[in-house]
Amino acid sequence: MPELSGDARRTSLANERTQLAWWRTGLTALAVALAVGRLVPEVGGQSTQWPYTVVGVGFALYGIALIGYGSIRSRAVDQAAARGEFASPPHAALAALGLVGMALGLLTGLLVIFD
Repeated sequence: MPELSGDARRTSLANERTQLAWWRTGLTALAVALAVGRLVPEVGGQSTQWPYTVVGVGFALYGIALIGYGSIRSRAVDQAAARGEFASPPHAALAALGLVGMALGLLTGLLVIFD
């Protein structure tokens, strides 16, 4: 791979940091999945475990989606930068990820309130 310099190098490094941020967020969602789905019901002695399992699975799928999206987005940005172009993010994907995150937050809040 040829050595990058100047703006191309800064863009590449910024894209790498952004990809790692997507991965960190995805890994955090996976940790929350484990906590909500397994640890909270066990430690808290909840009578019904299935709602926690459902929300935990939701967080796990969300984490996987975040890691996958971050990887796909990073590749698209790298390819666009190599062509000297800008890769606009797919607004539908960002909106979907945002809505799913809000829904999982709401479900978690409801579990805290009602159980």
